Amino acid sequence: MKALSIRQPWAWMIRNCGKDIENRGWSTNVRGRVLIHASASMTRTEYDDARLFTEQVVVWDERYPFPKPDELEYGGIIGSVEIVDCVRESSSFWFNGPFGFVLRAPRPLPFIPFRGQLGFFHVPDALIKYDHPCTCVCADCLAAND
Repeated sequence: MKALSIRQPWAWMIRNCGKDIENRGWSTNVRGRVLIHASASMTRTEYDDARLFTEQVVVWDERYPFPKPDELEYGGIIGSVEIVDCVRESSSFWFNGPFGFVLRAPRPLPFIPFRGQLGFFHVPDALIKYDHPCTCVCADCLAAND
Protein backbone atom coordinates (compact mmCIF):
# COMPACT_ATOMS: atom_id res chain seq x y z
CA MET A 1 0.00 0.00 0.00
CA LYS A 2 1.21 3.53 -0.66
CA ALA A 3 2.17 5.78 2.22
CA LEU A 4 2.99 9.47 2.63
CA SER A 5 5.29 10.77 5.34
CA ILE A 6 3.95 13.83 7.17
CA ARG A 7 5.61 15.84 9.92
CA GLN A 8 4.05 15.83 13.36
CA PRO A 9 1.79 17.27 14.66
CA TRP A 10 0.21 17.60 11.19
CA ALA A 11 -0.04 13.81 10.76
CA TRP A 12 -1.85 13.59 14.11
CA MET A 13 -4.22 16.38 13.02
CA ILE A 14 -5.14 14.51 9.82
CA ARG A 15 -5.96 11.40 11.84
CA ASN A 16 -7.69 13.16 14.76
CA CYS A 17 -8.82 16.71 13.97
CA GLY A 18 -10.33 16.83 10.52
CA LYS A 19 -7.31 18.29 8.71
CA ASP A 20 -8.69 17.85 5.20
CA ILE A 21 -5.78 19.21 3.13
CA GLU A 22 -2.16 18.13 3.00
CA ASN A 23 -0.10 20.98 1.52
CA ARG A 24 2.74 20.15 -0.83
CA GLY A 25 4.98 21.89 -3.31
CA TRP A 26 4.16 19.27 -5.92
CA SER A 27 1.08 17.82 -7.55
CA THR A 28 -0.08 14.18 -7.50
CA ASN A 29 -2.39 11.92 -9.47
CA VAL A 30 -2.56 9.44 -6.57
CA ARG A 31 -6.14 8.81 -5.47
CA GLY A 32 -7.60 6.41 -2.94
CA ARG A 33 -6.56 5.23 0.50
CA VAL A 34 -2.95 5.80 1.56
CA LEU A 35 -1.18 5.26 4.84
CA ILE A 36 -0.26 8.20 7.05
CA HIS A 37 3.38 7.94 8.09
CA ALA A 38 4.49 10.19 10.95
CA SER A 39 7.98 11.52 10.28
CA ALA A 40 10.78 10.57 12.63
CA SER A 41 11.37 14.07 14.01
CA MET A 42 9.82 17.43 14.77
CA THR A 43 11.40 20.68 15.96
CA ARG A 44 9.97 22.71 18.83
CA THR A 45 9.37 25.58 16.37
CA GLU A 46 7.37 23.29 14.06
CA TYR A 47 5.30 22.13 17.02
CA ASP A 48 4.65 25.67 18.31
CA ASP A 49 3.77 27.00 14.84
CA ALA A 50 1.33 24.13 14.23
CA ARG A 51 -0.32 24.60 17.60
CA LEU A 52 -0.77 28.36 17.10
CA PHE A 53 -2.16 27.81 13.60
CA THR A 54 -4.57 25.13 14.78
CA GLU A 55 -5.85 27.15 17.75
CA GLN A 56 -7.53 29.46 15.23
CA VAL A 57 -9.99 26.73 14.23
CA VAL A 58 -9.95 23.91 16.82
CA VAL A 59 -11.13 24.42 20.39
CA TRP A 60 -8.74 22.63 22.71
CA ASP A 61 -9.71 21.96 26.29
CA GLU A 62 -8.89 19.55 29.09
CA ARG A 63 -11.26 16.94 27.62
CA TYR A 64 -9.63 17.15 24.19
CA PRO A 65 -6.18 18.67 24.60
CA PHE A 66 -3.61 19.38 21.92
CA PRO A 67 -1.02 16.62 22.39
CA LYS A 68 2.33 17.40 23.96
CA PRO A 69 5.39 16.66 21.78
CA ASP A 70 6.21 13.51 23.79
CA GLU A 71 2.64 12.21 23.33
CA LEU A 72 2.96 12.09 19.54
CA GLU A 73 4.17 9.05 17.64
CA TYR A 74 7.20 9.35 15.35
CA GLY A 75 8.81 7.22 12.69
CA GLY A 76 5.93 4.97 11.71
CA ILE A 77 2.45 4.41 10.34
CA ILE A 78 -0.32 5.96 12.47
CA GLY A 79 -3.37 5.66 10.22
CA SER A 80 -4.78 5.92 6.74
CA VAL A 81 -6.73 8.49 4.76
CA GLU A 82 -8.31 8.80 1.31
CA ILE A 83 -6.84 11.25 -1.20
CA VAL A 84 -9.75 12.37 -3.36
CA ASP A 85 -8.20 15.28 -5.30
CA CYS A 86 -5.20 17.55 -5.72
CA VAL A 87 -6.05 21.26 -5.96
CA ARG A 88 -4.36 24.63 -6.39
CA GLU A 89 -7.14 26.49 -4.52
CA SER A 90 -9.40 25.59 -1.63
CA SER A 91 -11.64 27.30 0.89
CA SER A 92 -10.38 24.91 3.56
CA PHE A 93 -8.75 26.57 6.56
CA TRP A 94 -5.93 24.05 6.20
CA PHE A 95 -4.95 25.06 2.64
CA ASN A 96 -1.87 27.20 2.07
CA GLY A 97 -0.66 25.56 -1.17
CA PRO A 98 0.76 25.70 -3.67
CA PHE A 99 -0.86 22.25 -4.00
CA GLY A 100 -3.31 20.64 -1.62
CA PHE A 101 -4.09 16.95 -1.46
CA VAL A 102 -7.77 16.80 -0.54
CA LEU A 103 -8.29 14.25 2.24
CA ARG A 104 -11.29 12.44 3.70
CA ALA A 105 -12.22 9.51 5.89
CA PRO A 106 -9.14 9.22 8.13
CA ARG A 107 -8.77 5.99 10.07
CA PRO A 108 -6.43 5.37 12.99
CA LEU A 109 -4.12 2.37 13.04
CA PRO A 110 -2.04 0.98 15.87
CA PHE A 111 1.44 2.44 15.55
CA ILE A 112 3.66 0.48 13.14
CA PRO A 113 7.35 1.51 13.21
CA PHE A 114 8.51 2.02 9.63
CA ARG A 115 11.16 4.16 7.97
CA GLY A 116 9.66 6.92 5.84
CA GLN A 117 10.78 8.29 2.49
CA LEU A 118 10.22 11.38 0.40
CA GLY A 119 7.11 11.37 -1.78
CA PHE A 120 4.83 8.36 -1.84
CA PHE A 121 6.42 5.07 -0.90
CA HIS A 122 5.37 1.44 -0.59
CA VAL A 123 4.61 -0.31 2.70
CA PRO A 124 4.20 -4.12 2.51
CA ASP A 125 0.59 -5.19 2.98
CA ALA A 126 1.70 -7.82 5.51
CA LEU A 127 2.53 -5.03 7.98
CA ILE A 128 -0.96 -3.54 7.95
CA LYS A 129 -3.28 -6.54 8.18
CA TYR A 130 -4.97 -6.85 11.55
CA ASP A 131 -7.65 -9.16 12.87
CA HIS A 132 -9.71 -6.30 14.24
CA PRO A 133 -11.83 -4.82 11.40
CA CYS A 134 -11.85 -1.31 12.90
CA THR A 135 -8.12 -0.95 12.32
CA CYS A 136 -7.71 -3.05 9.19
CA VAL A 137 -7.04 -1.29 5.90
CA CYS A 138 -7.39 -4.35 3.66
CA ALA A 139 -9.87 -3.98 0.78
CA ASP A 140 -12.53 -6.25 2.34
CA CYS A 141 -12.64 -4.37 5.64
CA LEU A 142 -12.56 -0.97 3.95
CA ALA A 143 -15.60 -1.94 1.86
CA ALA A 144 -17.42 -3.30 4.91
CA ASN A 145 -16.76 -0.16 6.97
CA ASP A 146 -17.72 2.43 4.32
